[in-house]
Amino acid sequence: MKINGTPYRTIWPTADNQAVEIIDQTKLPHIFTTLRLDTMRDAERAIKDMQVRGAPLIGVTGAYGVALSMKHHASDAALKASCDMLLKARPTAVNLRWGVERMRAFLSPLPESERAAAAWQEAARIADEDVKINASIGQYGSELISAMHEKNNDTVNILTHCNAGWLATVDWGTALAPIYKAFDAGIPLHVWVDETRPRNQGASLTAWELGQHGVPHTVIADNTGGHLMQHGMVDMAIVGCDRVTARGDVCNKIGTYLKALAAHDNGVPFYVALPTPTIDWTLQDGVKEIPIEERAAEEVTHISGLCEDGQVRTVRLTPENSRAANYGFDVTPARLVTGLITERGVVAAEAGAMRVLN
Repeated sequence: MKINGTPYRTIWPTADNQAVEIIDQTKLPHIFTTLRLDTMRDAERAIKDMQVRGAPLIGVTGAYGVALSMKHHASDAALKASCDMLLKARPTAVNLRWGVERMRAFLSPLPESERAAAAWQEAARIADEDVKINASIGQYGSELISAMHEKNNDTVNILTHCNAGWLATVDWGTALAPIYKAFDAGIPLHVWVDETRPRNQGASLTAWELGQHGVPHTVIADNTGGHLMQHGMVDMAIVGCDRVTARGDVCNKIGTYLKALAAHDNGVPFYVALPTPTIDWTLQDGVKEIPIEERAAEEVTHISGLCEDGQVRTVRLTPENSRAANYGFDVTPARLVTGLITERGVVAAEAGAMRVLN
């Protein structure tokens, strides 16, 4: 995708092939800056601190993290230690495990002398595959948007939650890929952008990248979606996800479940866009089995913003003595999901229908 007219991916090798660069997403939307990752620990820290975020991008960053480790130490012990450490960086997104374990399985049979070069090439392949997967998700999803436009013969109003755009992947995105494809095809559309407290990835990231691409959008408070649906102002919802169980339960950013309930009550189609590596075939009951990340209370008690003097500052929102809980994700039961938009097509969120994806 483009930033001020210049094409970018969210992660890419440096010119000397000795490191990778990322867009530091903690600085957006007010400051665009890139960050160089030289070591595996740099990659681990970027994942933990959410300088990179979004399940697919976390998976690719994990793969590059393994490759960076192999450039310095390529022994069996180093491979195991690096993989184990990266896997602990974020517990919820299954793509991290997928990317790291793919690297481990690929490198383990190789001689130590070959691992560094091979790891670099494999991480690059994983990144390129992510781009192709998301472009395909976009194509299948855009057909749903086109069908909605033909049905209503009017602008298609789409609600999304959190950021599942190209900033959450290597390029294109998951939930926003259908929007970009449809917009580029000339289909009139408008996006309702949930702010997505407490980290405000919708207000800061989704709105920013939609604006860069010229897509009409409106930022709304998280609690507004149900009201819009009641008044016929939402034609469909498309969200991304961090993990999907074998029976179609969806784990995504906190607040997704409430939007799915509102959509179900108002007859609004609720789609989830995902690459098939996001499906965790080892789990069935998402509510009981998916680990939910609990993040720092400061994300709830404090907020950052651009001040009138041009400086970004953090201020406190809550009383000093009030405790805060910060659950990062929730689980939407499969019964509330209209369909899963994948790189292989749109399928029902149901165990039998999903078998074609395994």
